[in-house]
Amino acid sequence: MAVVQPAPKPAPVFEADAKHPVARLAELHREAEETARLANLLGRSIHAAVALPLLAAATLMAGGVDPAESAAWMVFILAGSAAIGFCWRRTIAQPFERVALRSFSQDLSAILVFLGFAWGAGAFLVLPADTSIGIVVLFAAGAGAVLTLLLRERECVFLFLAPTAALASFACVLRPLGGGALDAAFVLIACIAVAGAAGLTGMRGARSTDLPEFLSA
Repeated sequence: MAVVQPAPKPAPVFEADAKHPVARLAELHREAEETARLANLLGRSIHAAVALPLLAAATLMAGGVDPAESAAWMVFILAGSAAIGFCWRRTIAQPFERVALRSFSQDLSAILVFLGFAWGAGAFLVLPADTSIGIVVLFAAGAGAVLTLLLRERECVFLFLAPTAALASFACVLRPLGGGALDAAFVLIACIAVAGAAGLTGMRGARSTDLPEFLSA
């Protein structure tokens, strides 16, 4: 009578997608860098939310034209700043949750696009028609430079600067402001220079692995 041999045990199957420890360590390092970068952006964003209304108020004191248009422009700026404050308050309770930080970053990007259009509209609404070329350039590129210093995140600055530069340069030609097309060219050159500085600042910020500034004090 033949003896039935037990079936051999299958060889252990290892997951095909099992990661090498070094690869996993590199992934954890990238996640930690992303979390630190986004947490720093969260901490800095509240400074931008305060700075933009102050810059808008200084612009109005320097030469607002029509009270109704000036008030409407200020409402847009305050609305954008309030939106940043709302998102900051919602996220600051969980400053190291990557999902919450990514959501905040996406919301901040959308708000900065709105603020860029709102700020650029100020060239139509609040700048006098005889504004000098220096004031026009300062109005368009100055806010972007302040955001570069405060946020140190190139994508955020680009999202604000692009609509600001476009609307301000259009205002130079369409209203027209001061030197017309010459003003528009200087506005674009100044905004491109600020964008380049933001790119360099963003590259340095991306290499930083420091603790978030609002926790490292």
